[in-house]
Amino acid sequence: MKKIFILPILLILVSCYNQQRNCNDFKTGKFEFTQEINGQQKKSVFERTENLQIETFNGKTDSASIRWVNDCEFVLQKLHPKNMQEKKAISMKILTTNEIGYTFEYAFVGEAKKQRGTVTKID
Repeated sequence: MKKIFILPILLILVSCYNQQRNCNDFKTGKFEFTQEINGQQKKSVFERTENLQIETFNGKTDSASIRWVNDCEFVLQKLHPKNMQEKKAISMKILTTNEIGYTFEYAFVGEAKKQRGTVTKID
């Protein structure tokens, strides 16, 4: 009898939890992305317009075109790739947002292995 009572309450609580996704708030602006590479925290700063992203990492600046698939997904393509790896487009999907940033997953287009990251809006 207790299980019958607990199940509806559990379903109500789970259905009330909605993750925030205000992706339009993050289509443009200046952002910061921190990631761990070889045990060290590395910071990348980038500025995004509707169809261009300019990123500075380790003192080097690079640019990529942006093609929005929908409000929360876009594809990055480097404008001046230096090798075959850089020619591959990157698929980005915003998973959740909050007041200061978003969590996303990304992978090279066509590859199944996805990675996650968090971005903070700084301007």
